[in-house]
Amino acid sequence: MIYLGSKVYFWPLDLFSMNYTYLIADLLLLLVPVALFTIKKTGFPENSKFIILAVLINVFAFSVPTEFLTQLKVIVYQPQFLSGMTLWELPIEELLLSLILPLTGIAIYDYLNARYPDNTPEKYSLAVSNIMLGICIAMLYFGHQKLYTVFTFAILLVFLVYIEFVNKIRFMYRFYRAYLVSLIPFLLVYSFLCGKSVVQYNVAETLDFNILRIPFEAHFYYMAMLLLSIFLYEVFKSRAKR
Repeated sequence: MIYLGSKVYFWPLDLFSMNYTYLIADLLLLLVPVALFTIKKTGFPENSKFIILAVLINVFAFSVPTEFLTQLKVIVYQPQFLSGMTLWELPIEELLLSLILPLTGIAIYDYLNARYPDNTPEKYSLAVSNIMLGICIAMLYFGHQKLYTVFTFAILLVFLVYIEFVNKIRFMYRFYRAYLVSLIPFLLVYSFLCGKSVVQYNVAETLDFNILRIPFEAHFYYMAMLLLSIFLYEVFKSRAKR
């Protein structure tokens, strides 16, 4: 159920009050995929249903661990920066970000694929994935007592193993390329949210190592989100062609 807090807002100026800080950050990020999807080469009209379905499944899938981490106070949202609306006991702003971030990543993925269609480097993607698997295992070993670390790298490990060694669709080079580029808007938004303490992480449940004020694990949590979204997107497109 969606509900609004006890405050009532009447004027457009209220949209720019502190209570909408997180929501405004979400909407500013949304400008990136909107701009990219207007480029005809990306083929958004034909693929829109696959993109929307992939992103919605991603939101549902990641809302479960995120809500669990929120309930355990591993992730804390400061109410003075929120609108007061919640869904599944998570701030609506967090769910919007879980939708907009992978949407942004897919938009970048489609744009780069259209702009640079050569997929020759795909043959090197397995080596990169093996390095990533090694990083996941190492982080799980060193951070096995830290919830955010365990959740992040366990999820990413499972996704990487399945997609590289079970899945038959090859797209990992293009995924890594899109991920690296999409880190730019991710870092801009998350460094702001974490720097302003809109979102806080319990340091006892992380490796306590930050990059641009963002927990180290958050970069890989986003990688897992984007990987699931792009995998689903490619699966849906592949099935539609049969």
